[in-house]
Amino acid sequence: MVVPVLAGALALVVGGCVCVVWAERGGPRWVRVVAAVTLTAGELLRRSRKHRGQSLHNTADSGE
Repeated sequence: MVVPVLAGALALVVGGCVCVVWAERGGPRWVRVVAAVTLTAGELLRRSRKHRGQSLHNTADSGE
């Protein structure tokens, strides 16, 4: 059950990356929409990791 879910997630990630590259080269409108969604999701993920890392770092420093 886990393998099909991971394979599906991998397919979505690869498809999103392909759409980002295609949109850079002037692809159709739906490709630009998928690329925008992919880039937005990546930015949100990056911000959440950065925020989580800072909060973990701050709590570790306050204990010393």
